[in-house]
Amino acid sequence: MRSDVARLRCGKTIPLLGMGTYCPQKDRETTISAVHQAIKIGYRHFDTAKIYGSEEALGTALGQAISYGTVQRDDLFVTSKLWSSDHHDPISALIQTLKTMGLEYLDNYLVHWPIKLKPGVNEPIPKEDEFEKDLGIEETWQGMERCLEMGLCKSIGVSNFSSKKIFDLLDFASVHPSVNQVEMHPLWRQRKLRKVCEENNIHVSGYSPLGGPGNCWGSTAVIEHPIIKSIALKHNATPAQVALRWGMSKGASVIVKSFNGARMRENKRALEIKLDDQDLSLIDHLEEWKIMRGEFLVNQTTSPYKSIQQLWDNEI
Repeated sequence: MRSDVARLRCGKTIPLLGMGTYCPQKDRETTISAVHQAIKIGYRHFDTAKIYGSEEALGTALGQAISYGTVQRDDLFVTSKLWSSDHHDPISALIQTLKTMGLEYLDNYLVHWPIKLKPGVNEPIPKEDEFEKDLGIEETWQGMERCLEMGLCKSIGVSNFSSKKIFDLLDFASVHPSVNQVEMHPLWRQRKLRKVCEENNIHVSGYSPLGGPGNCWGSTAVIEHPIIKSIALKHNATPAQVALRWGMSKGASVIVKSFNGARMRENKRALEIKLDDQDLSLIDHLEEWKIMRGEFLVNQTTSPYKSIQQLWDNEI
């Protein structure tokens, strides 16, 4: 098997380098242009979500590239995510996503967060009265399994699930998740969760593999870290390439968001870097710090999670 892909439990391969399309400005034309550029550079794995507001732009760009003959649908790996206000009906939500994107199927459909919001809530940060008391993950997962049966997607999975939540899901799932997409980078290495996922044949996909610089909640701590910089210097690479290669060296795919052509090329060259045991050991000893903490899903009254520790089951 090629070294730039991993095989999922469903038999599909997932490219280790993915392009994220979260764009706070929801700038359609910029997104379309960036996706075309990414395809020309060689990206084949694209990540979106209903709540990102980029499904339509991504779908338009992919549809154009397919119709131009630049790429074939079978060569692409497309992920989107079930938003928390659609947990009551994943099938309708996925049908709407496919309609929005102009696609017949997704390669990967994920439960975005282990939280259920009231139907119709389409903001990323819910108000206090918009939470459902019951998590209802079992019913939600049954809907995800039905999406798979209906051929609306080729694989199903989760995002932001702790080890405990993975074990809880495995207890009742008829179809086990193929993917768990979580924050993962050299300063948040997910050792325990990676082990649990590996033992249960669940592929880990890392979002914010550079720490989310440029996002309102993100940080430059990863790419500015002196150890990461020193490893980059040693390999005549950039800190971003070192961080991305570290994630891929752990068997994870990495979802990196840049709409800048030069950066996209730079990120793709991470596939060519080889980190040695000393590099990996240095990174393994860095102090850990989770950047995306999910405070917006925690409150004392209506959320099922009364603390950050409860949301992440003390894996924080």
